[in-house]
Amino acid sequence: MGSELANYGEYSGAPSTEETFVYAKTLLSLMMKYKHPDGKFLIIGGGIANFTDVAATFTGLIKALQEYADDIKEHKIKILIRRAGPNYLEGLRKVKAASDKLGLGIKVYGPETHITAVIPMALGKIDPLPEPDLSAPCGPPVRKMIDLKGKKPTPKGHPPAPAGTKHTLVTATPETTSIVYGMQNRAVQGMLDFDFMCKRKKPSVDAMVFPFSGNHYVKFYWGTEEVLMPVYTTTKEAVQKHSNASVFVNFASFRSVHETSMEAMNYSSLKTIAIIAEGVPEQQTRDIIKVAEKKGVGIIGPATVGGIKPGCLRIGNTGGMLQP
Repeated sequence: MGSELANYGEYSGAPSTEETFVYAKTLLSLMMKYKHPDGKFLIIGGGIANFTDVAATFTGLIKALQEYADDIKEHKIKILIRRAGPNYLEGLRKVKAASDKLGLGIKVYGPETHITAVIPMALGKIDPLPEPDLSAPCGPPVRKMIDLKGKKPTPKGHPPAPAGTKHTLVTATPETTSIVYGMQNRAVQGMLDFDFMCKRKKPSVDAMVFPFSGNHYVKFYWGTEEVLMPVYTTTKEAVQKHSNASVFVNFASFRSVHETSMEAMNYSSLKTIAIIAEGVPEQQTRDIIKVAEKKGVGIIGPATVGGIKPGCLRIGNTGGMLQP
């Protein structure tokens, strides 16, 4: 793999169409700096439960493909895409239509294909899988991705987990409410949509915290009805004014997530903290876990998509958007 894997890049944080266009253009220009006699592969992959709008980012990708179409063919660059997440179906349809028009032969797959399956396909370890029918509704995932002939069967059953301390994570109920740290309006709206569809009596988000502006309100929708969500500059004020909230959904970046999570654990009303950020240093994670165990606070994460309990609570962007 060392001689075959040239580079790895990542875009995250819900980039705009223009940002994705610039990123893709830069990546393609670097791939074309030197020719390889066997050509090159560009693998675009992504998970199912995040808040990046796939259709919007793929619009930026398509602009870059249109600009470099002739060079892509000249350098024999083969592109494989496996993507899921919000609006993934629309995004895959757009990129497939652009591929057919430009003659690029891009292979596209959705969540019915295992997230890592495109890698052995690109490396020639397995034959390319049939592409899904993008005009059809989403189907169940394909379970068997690689021929298992000659492979040892997986032993049935697993030994019981070792006995440990009592798990302190508080189970959500239809009355559970939360405080969201960070201006993640799309995630909050998704949580409220879930609540409304589950026929909760009130939204699961009581308030938001954003330290970089004064106290204000943000408009959201509860079904077709407009509701105003309070936004506070400090976690302390949010907790004081919404003492019934027991879940703290922390969208702070990895640079500040330790500080904000440690502060949240100072408030006894918060029983569960979900830490969304990736890249949190291991030492800081250990520190958070140690304090959480001491104070009886349940920790979800770091690097989590959140959590979901039918009829009760959806944390963050878990489950993605509803597809038409």
